[in-house]
Amino acid sequence: MNPTELFVKGLLPDPFTYLGAHAERHDGHSGTVFRAYLPKATRVTAVLKTGELELAPGTEPNLFESFQPQPHQFEPYALRVCFGPEIKPSFFYDAYSFMPVLSEFDLFLWGQGNHYQIYHKLGAHPLIHQGINGVLFAVWAPSAKTVRVVGTDNFWDGRRHPMRPRGASGVWELFIPHIKTGALYKYEIHTQNDTLLIKTDPMAFYLEQRPKTASVVYDLGRYKWSDDRWLQERTKTDPLTRPMSIYEVHLGSWRKKNGWEWLNYREAANILVPYVQDMGFNWVEFLPLTEHPYDASWGYQVTGYYAATSRFGEPDDLRYLIDRFHQIGIGVILDWVPAHFPRDAYALEYFDGTHLYEHADPRQGEQHDWGTLIFNYGRNEVKNFLVANALFWVDQYHIDALRVDAVASMIYLDYSRQDGEWIPNRYGGKENLEALEFIKILNTKLYKFFPGALTIAEESTTYPAVSRPVHLGGLGFMFKWNMGWMHDMLDFIGKDPIHRRYHMDHLTFALLYAFHENFCLPLSHDEVVYGKRSLWNKMPGDYWQKCANLRLLLGYMFAEPGKKLIFMGGEFGQIDEWNYDTQLSWELLEHPAHLALATFTRDLNRFYLNEPALYEQDYNFNGFEWVDFRDKDTSVISFIRRGYRPEDEILFIFNFTPIVRQDYLLGTPRWGYYREIMNSDSTYYGGSNIGLGGGLHTEAIPAHGRSQSLNLTLPPIGFLALKQSS
Repeated sequence: MNPTELFVKGLLPDPFTYLGAHAERHDGHSGTVFRAYLPKATRVTAVLKTGELELAPGTEPNLFESFQPQPHQFEPYALRVCFGPEIKPSFFYDAYSFMPVLSEFDLFLWGQGNHYQIYHKLGAHPLIHQGINGVLFAVWAPSAKTVRVVGTDNFWDGRRHPMRPRGASGVWELFIPHIKTGALYKYEIHTQNDTLLIKTDPMAFYLEQRPKTASVVYDLGRYKWSDDRWLQERTKTDPLTRPMSIYEVHLGSWRKKNGWEWLNYREAANILVPYVQDMGFNWVEFLPLTEHPYDASWGYQVTGYYAATSRFGEPDDLRYLIDRFHQIGIGVILDWVPAHFPRDAYALEYFDGTHLYEHADPRQGEQHDWGTLIFNYGRNEVKNFLVANALFWVDQYHIDALRVDAVASMIYLDYSRQDGEWIPNRYGGKENLEALEFIKILNTKLYKFFPGALTIAEESTTYPAVSRPVHLGGLGFMFKWNMGWMHDMLDFIGKDPIHRRYHMDHLTFALLYAFHENFCLPLSHDEVVYGKRSLWNKMPGDYWQKCANLRLLLGYMFAEPGKKLIFMGGEFGQIDEWNYDTQLSWELLEHPAHLALATFTRDLNRFYLNEPALYEQDYNFNGFEWVDFRDKDTSVISFIRRGYRPEDEILFIFNFTPIVRQDYLLGTPRWGYYREIMNSDSTYYGGSNIGLGGGLHTEAIPAHGRSQSLNLTLPPIGFLALKQSS
């Protein structure tokens, strides 16, 4: 076939060799051919600097061309096009009269997997090119025969805008003049087996709200941030020695307008931000806010890795919400999902007619538990796509931390698989070496480019050194969720107090490994769904005991070494299991017991933030010392927390039974007067007000291997925090 036939059939790889202006010879004469393909056009005129040139209908329908014997200065020129006698002529620059935008260096870095700001290149970018406003479209589809831009500006007719291939890079690009932000678009991909795929842009910054799936041209350069002070302070702080109390939020179900309608990002900023501040949390963590099609996935099945979900507004609206948190000193964590992606045909799956982002072999490429696909971490461009995506959220949205979901499923090839369902690595082991390398690059680059930002691993196995630096042999995460602590603690606190004496090891076991990693202690969303019951309904006993047990659980978590996380609703005793489709039961705060529980959580947060002993040495053996963990008969536990200064030392004692323990001797680290600085049994929190009544002086009576002790009355299902007064 000649070039015209190839082009008309959509098989001409590079439209720039055919459309636009080209030096050619006709009938022995050198000159320039101007050629345009414009479906439904009736008349086309090229408007050049030297004058106007009428393009005559060509040999094929919709094709217009003209030969000029003189040479042409190859620069952008306009077209005036009539699409019918009743329609006003259109005037626009010819997309095929522009030079390429992406540099060879950009393409080289992308191919090497080292272009960590590729989000400034691939995707849809409003810009000025060769003096003309328009949008650069660029996409990676190395196995495609041809790729075309389809959208509102060309009436979804791909024949109007075939893209330019950029050599062996697999990248296709096209600068289309005059397109504005808000335009809808997709990519029409002609595969090697001659099928047409219509795909959402993998690097789109904005997508239509589900169930629609088109990408939206969006300019991320317009928002003016007001958090410079926060970002500067972030670079100067050591997160390991700072307090971290995290409020985990699913934005779609935290609170709703009129009981059913989503809050948008800006409305949430006016309600959620002051609430988090008032409750004393200094971090907020959002379940994924990247674009996803299925509400019930809670955001964990991502189709738009570079797009803030349009459910709650535009990208700049989310930036406004984050900005507001930063302005009052609250850090923002985003759940991030590089472990798998869904099978939605319009998104990443089989993107260019091949298994481009995923492994072709289902033993490596399918995640059976979730019905999703696994990224091919060994492919440079895929690895680059993910690393750059992590940096994108920190760079463009000022996210302070990424909580990386399902890390265990990434690092183990046999994760949730039977024998024969997985392929060993090249050494015969079960570790996914490519995924491990990706994780190390991710963490290394994040800390290099954005000092003060951090990553948190949701990792449920005993894989070593998850939160140790890469240069010391670790994976490089700053923190790791302590899933073992969470399961042990919830199992223990859910038992009837009469049986707890037989399970005290559930309380103490986590301290055997507490300093092996930089742990975060979570009470997360996963533990209050799918029949697991809410935190409130995990607690045994009557209404009063449920309140007391929940206060005791939260108090024990805040007293132990490690950063803290509470899923929304836990702070006031949400009774029902979490439902992503309805808001929290805010009406419970009209009940005195739940209002008192919320007050306790608020005071517990403030207590935590104001006491250096509770966070300065979270990851240091010097920050924790048992007083007694052997008193199984009474189910009483006691320990000491220390900061860097001796005067910050705090003595904790927990009574896990409903029995008031009188004349309980507690050995103290030193002689003196100890005052009560926190009592979970205070009537202010709905308790029975049993405790020290202010303070108590030690006596020279040995206890717990110490020469001094306090004679205490311990509150039922409660704890005391004591501090020596000078």
